[in-house]
Amino acid sequence: MSVSTKASEIDIDSLDPRSFIIIKNARVNNLKGLSVALPRNKLIVITGLSGSGKSSLAFDTLFAEGQRMYVESLSSYARQFLGRMEKPDVEYIKGVSPAIAIQQKASTKNPRSTVGTTTEIYDYLKLLFSRIGRTYSPVSGEEVKHHTVTDVVDFIHGFAEGEKVMIACPLQLINGRDQIQELELLLQKGFTRVLIDGEVHFVEDLVNEKKTPKGDYEILIDRAVIKKEDEDNQFRIADSVQTAFFEGHGDCSIIFPGQPKKTFTDRFELDGISFELPSVNFFSFNNPYGACKTCEGFGSVLGLDPDLVIPDKSLSVFEGAIAPWRGETSGKWLEPLVKKGIYFDFPIHRSYEDLSEAEQQLLWTGNQHFRGLTDFFEDLQTKSHKIQYRVMLSRFRGKTTCPDCRGTRLRKDASYVIIDGKCITDIVLMPIEKALDFFGNIQLSAPEKKLANRLLIEIQNRLSYIDQVGLGYLNLNRLTSSLSGGEFQRIKLATSLGSALVGSMYILDEPSIGLHPRDSDRLIEVLKSLRDIGNTVIVVEHEEKIMKAADQIIDIGPEAGVKGGHLMFQGNLEELMIHSNTYTAQYLRGEEKINIKKGNRKWKDSILVKGARENNLKNLTVKFPLNTLTVITGVSGSGKSTLVKKVLYPALGKIFGTVIDETGRFDKLEGDYKNVTQVEFVDQNPIGKSSRSNPVTYVKAYDAIRTLFSEQPVSKQRNYKPAFFSFNVDGGRCEACQGEGITTVEMQFMADIHLTCESCKGKRFKNEILDVKYKEKSISDVLGMTIDEAMDFFQGKTAIINKLQPLQEVGLGYIGMGQSSSTLSGGEAQRVKLASFLGKGGTKTGDHILFIFDEPTTGLHFHDIKKLLHSINALIEQGHSVIIIEHNTEVIKSADWVVDLGPEGGERGGYVTFEGTPEALMEVKDNFTAKYLRESFN
Repeated sequence: MSVSTKASEIDIDSLDPRSFIIIKNARVNNLKGLSVALPRNKLIVITGLSGSGKSSLAFDTLFAEGQRMYVESLSSYARQFLGRMEKPDVEYIKGVSPAIAIQQKASTKNPRSTVGTTTEIYDYLKLLFSRIGRTYSPVSGEEVKHHTVTDVVDFIHGFAEGEKVMIACPLQLINGRDQIQELELLLQKGFTRVLIDGEVHFVEDLVNEKKTPKGDYEILIDRAVIKKEDEDNQFRIADSVQTAFFEGHGDCSIIFPGQPKKTFTDRFELDGISFELPSVNFFSFNNPYGACKTCEGFGSVLGLDPDLVIPDKSLSVFEGAIAPWRGETSGKWLEPLVKKGIYFDFPIHRSYEDLSEAEQQLLWTGNQHFRGLTDFFEDLQTKSHKIQYRVMLSRFRGKTTCPDCRGTRLRKDASYVIIDGKCITDIVLMPIEKALDFFGNIQLSAPEKKLANRLLIEIQNRLSYIDQVGLGYLNLNRLTSSLSGGEFQRIKLATSLGSALVGSMYILDEPSIGLHPRDSDRLIEVLKSLRDIGNTVIVVEHEEKIMKAADQIIDIGPEAGVKGGHLMFQGNLEELMIHSNTYTAQYLRGEEKINIKKGNRKWKDSILVKGARENNLKNLTVKFPLNTLTVITGVSGSGKSTLVKKVLYPALGKIFGTVIDETGRFDKLEGDYKNVTQVEFVDQNPIGKSSRSNPVTYVKAYDAIRTLFSEQPVSKQRNYKPAFFSFNVDGGRCEACQGEGITTVEMQFMADIHLTCESCKGKRFKNEILDVKYKEKSISDVLGMTIDEAMDFFQGKTAIINKLQPLQEVGLGYIGMGQSSSTLSGGEAQRVKLASFLGKGGTKTGDHILFIFDEPTTGLHFHDIKKLLHSINALIEQGHSVIIIEHNTEVIKSADWVVDLGPEGGERGGYVTFEGTPEALMEVKDNFTAKYLRESFN
């Protein structure tokens, strides 16, 4: 494209590093000697096409230098324990502040990491409950108390000066000793008197007379007179009370003349139950002391998954609803039920979903006529020494909620500790917005307030920040690994706000991901508050609202990959709109538009999900039309992911036998789902774990490239087969680096060092393989090309072009042919998967695949969204169906059918607020999505 306005030339060298962060001649990745000055303490948005160099500037240059300078500032002793940080390829960077990067990727897969532990709120909760929590008996509901020496001494000093007091404790018969033996032992310990029914007796007299009158025996520890000002007297009484607790095994009696005896105990028990004293570890599920003994603090255990045992509930028992009884051998378990079902009126021809609860349970328990599923799996367990039975058992096992702690991870008695009517499990299971309300109105006594004040301030602040970034619908027990990239990023942002750092440089990677336009306003306020306390906030972003709120916009381009890496514009939004001719400016001015479909597609088949009740879904019935583009939208936390990823996808996947994930609660599937032959969830997980995995091998284009090189004259002379041009198998690859082009040197106390392979000089193949050329290029040269360059290079080679073209169509023409899949972003990995399906040309004739995409616009510029929608429509034209979870108004406008959930997030969400076409949605009043859809058309 032609560029009419370049960024204004400024004299970088003359600027003051105290006012600017200055980068001169950055050449990291595809940056073309880019120089830029970022003003301090401003909100700066870096935008541009996907692959233009935004992340290279923000993360690989600016953040990398900030981290490197921090490491360099440490002592040589400390540096040996840290990773070696390479200096970015720049002439210089001046004025760098301490850098904090908050990226999309969830940094942990730890099954114990929760929202509460990540934000450190749970640490404060543990302290709070261990300090002021009160334990209540589950039997009587009475508070469990125990007495300390101070309690007893305070009670004694509550009486008048000069009063006489006796301190005693019960005489315990231990190890089978009789009373005389016990009394003899008392003499040896130095005790001279005992009380029998309140009367004083000398121990020596009782021992000499060998007489032990009947009655209650107590050891008389001390007799004293209250002297409140006498310090020695106070110490004596306290010491005697301590001795009484010890000798009485936790019991102590205080007797004043003419007053009823008062008993105290330092044992923490009530209703015959001995309770644990609250401590920090008592509330920690990451500690063996506090973790549930059954699930060991994980919240789930491995058990039989009923949804895997009976995957298709529309089938009857006779039709094979019970999956493990479909085989020839295991089918013998079904025969008695089919033959004898008439004796106990069991409807073998009625679908499983229409059976009564008692009839469904009967399939598990069995009766005198047949043995049920429970007996079947127990029988398999006895044969588990044979591998085929172990494999069969594993097919029907899945994670189920722990029956003891019910998913809360803590030992059961932790819930007996209460603060203002709530236990710690109540608080971690309630939505954060409700928890914030609870702590804002908490009722505490004056001493409790004094103890808890500092903790409550920290808890309220951190909860408030999470609510501000639009995550009030989450609860503190939510697994960190289950959060989307955008949610995890905003959790880290809230944690950063809670720590209240100033003078830092925050670099964020698309924080608007997963946010409905309504929630973007709240995010902008958070970013501004981070700036206003004295930080420089740098955001890599495409969201129009955040661009409008920025103090400065930096546009990188003009295109992606090798055609990008230039500073196209720097200034505010008004200047961008007037003076710039970049893709960003053209779309913001409305000169370029994303193609909107002409009319909605006609459809007749659909899938109906009935009674969805998982998480916050309110018994929904939702229609998903087939052979169309369906968009599921709604505010953050309204239930979109739950409906699609936890209910629809696993329910269909289990019917096809391709998914083993636990299915969310719902009643049944209806409609034409049997017309679908396959369900594919196109997520943002990496396309391969191997460092040799790359996009070209994933879309199967490399097979045709290897074949082409094996057909060259040199290959035929030397008898080189296609496998010789593979870096995954022995033959032609360099064996020194095993086809990776780099060798890894393991360093003790330091990060591993990656060096270019000395044998092949990074070319990945042996020299004799590199002798084979096609159009003067070796196989190594081809792997160094971008997709766009390869499309021109292989012009006329249909087999290769057909496989590479979908990568170009989904906007990935800038990525390298041999680029490791580990370097791809989540959005790029998702589009590679989309390209692989497009490249299959509709797979087999008659196949009908249901594709599910989770926010495919992640990381996409307006121009890239246009390409993406073109590719998705190509799938539908091939006879498939597409469901997208999305907030982007351009994608919603392009849909054939829209399902809007809401009206709010969390508990106030989970309802279907609209089903129909985008045009009909715009007419709806009091609907957040409709409001922003109308605005986008204006």
